[in-house]
Amino acid sequence: MLIGEVARRSGVSARMLRHYESLGLVRPTGRTSSGYREYSGDDIRRIFHVESLRSLGMSLREIGRALDDPGFTPSALVDDLIRQTRERIAAETELLTRLRRIDAAEPGGWEDVLQVVSLLHALGSTHTETRQRAALSSVDEVPVPVEALVEAALNEADPNVAGALRWALAHSGAGERAGERAGEGREEGQGEGADAGTGVPGVPALLAEGLTSPLAAVRERAVQSLAELPGDEATARLRDALGSADVVVRGHAALALGTRGVPEVVPTLVDMVVAGRNDTDAADVLAALASDTATGDRIATALVDRLTDEATAAPARGRLTQALADIPGDRATRALEELSHDGDRAVALTATYLLQLRATP
Repeated sequence: MLIGEVARRSGVSARMLRHYESLGLVRPTGRTSSGYREYSGDDIRRIFHVESLRSLGMSLREIGRALDDPGFTPSALVDDLIRQTRERIAAETELLTRLRRIDAAEPGGWEDVLQVVSLLHALGSTHTETRQRAALSSVDEVPVPVEALVEAALNEADPNVAGALRWALAHSGAGERAGERAGEGREEGQGEGADAGTGVPGVPALLAEGLTSPLAAVRERAVQSLAELPGDEATARLRDALGSADVVVRGHAALALGTRGVPEVVPTLVDMVVAGRNDTDAADVLAALASDTATGDRIATALVDRLTDEATAAPARGRLTQALADIPGDRATRALEELSHDGDRAVALTATYLLQLRATP
C-alpha cells in the first residue's frame, strides 16, 4: 500500500508518516519498481500501535522504546504518565479557577484585570504582611471575587491575617448580599444559597462547605467566618453548625447565635461551661440571653440541673455557680442561696459572694 492510501486509511498525514520514518519509528518494508514507499500489513499495524500509544500522552521516543525493546515494561512509564497527567490537570484547574475569579470581578478594562491578578497573587503570598494588606484592601480598592476571599479565609493559619480576611468578608457586603440573592434564588427554584444571577454559591454557602472539611482547623475557620457575617443566611448556616460532631464548631456557632438572640443554644452554652471550653464567653452569652425573667428562669434551671447532677465534677460546679452571677430572676437567686450552704466550700463561698453582689444596688 502506497503512502497516500495509508494516509487516507489511517488518518495519519503523509508528512507525519515521513517523520515517523526519519525517526526509525515506522519504516515501510518495501519499495515499488518506481521507488515509491510501500507499506505492508505489519507496517500499517505498527502505525496504529504508534497512534494508540500517542493517545496515552507518550512521546515518540517512549513509543519507540515500548515497541522495539523486548525487555521494556510499561508499569513505570504508565505511573509516570499518570503523575504528569495529574500535574497537568492541576495546573489547568488552577488556571481555570483564576480565570473564573477574574471574570467574576467583572473587569471593565485591562487595568482592572491586572489589579485583580495582583491582589490574587498577594492573597497567596508567603509573606503575612502582604496577605494582610491584600485582605484589607479587598474591600474598597479592588473588587475581589468572594470565592478567592473565602478560600483564603479557610486556609489562613496566621491569626492576624485570618482576622483581616474575616473582616473583609463581613465588610465587603458580600455576606449580606449573598443572603438576599440566596432568597431570590430559592424563589426562582435555584439551589439553596446560590447567587440568583450566576448560580455561584453565596459567601455563607461557601463557608458552610468548609464545615465539612476533614481538617479541624478549616472547620473552625469556617464557623468563625460565618459568625462575623451579617444576614439571615449566615444565621441559618450557624444553626446547621449546632448539629456538628465537632465540639469546637458547635461552640463557636452557639456563641455567635446567642449574641443574635437565638435561645436554642442554651444547652450547648451550658455544656461549654461544664466542659470549661470558652466557659467565660458562654456565661456572658447566657447572661445576655436572660434579658427577661422567664428566659432567665429557664437558663437558671438548666444551670442548676447540671449543678445537682452527680456526674458533674467540682471544677465544673464552680463554673456553673459563677455562671449564675448575671442571670436575673428569683430562680437564680434561690439557687445561689442554696449553694451558699453547699458542702463544697469553694462553691459556697462563690455563691455567698454573688448573693452579696446581687443585694448591692
